[in-house]
Amino acid sequence: MPIGLKEKQAIVAEMNETASNALSAVMAGYHNVSVDEMTTLRKQARDAGVQVRVVRNTLARRAFEGTEFECLNDALLGPNVLAFSIEDPGAGARVFKEFAEENASFEIKALSFGGRILPADQIDALAKLPTREEALVRLMAVLKAPVFKLVRTLNDIPGRATRVVAAVRDQKKQQESINQT
Repeated sequence: MPIGLKEKQAIVAEMNETASNALSAVMAGYHNVSVDEMTTLRKQARDAGVQVRVVRNTLARRAFEGTEFECLNDALLGPNVLAFSIEDPGAGARVFKEFAEENASFEIKALSFGGRILPADQIDALAKLPTREEALVRLMAVLKAPVFKLVRTLNDIPGRATRVVAAVRDQKKQQESINQT
């Protein structure tokens, strides 16, 4: 059953909004992937906060207009499934990478991040990006390291002074014991 013009416009508008808010996109071919496997992929994506879309290439090209994912237009060949990462730029890549490892017929075709298209073999680079929480933890560790170093240095000053005084005292006791003999 063909899709009417209104439905096509709604699909393009919805996908354009998703693409405008997304941080990254991963495109894969799903030829010979069963419906049950696609359902599993959609559930994994939903759990990871990733929006998965299967849409006609002509509609995807129109939806990508004015977004940083226009670079994917040349790669839109054959049946494709798109994963848009909304909160975590590496989430879609992680979900698709894991799914591709389990399903030989699922082929990752291209990635887009920061307005650039990346080849499929760069999926590891995108998948290894830290999540928001991991990035915040790393940032906090970097920010508090100088403070801890300063505190340790300041705490070390009285300790050094105490050791110097103790060494002088020990030295004077040795001098007294030598003088008494």
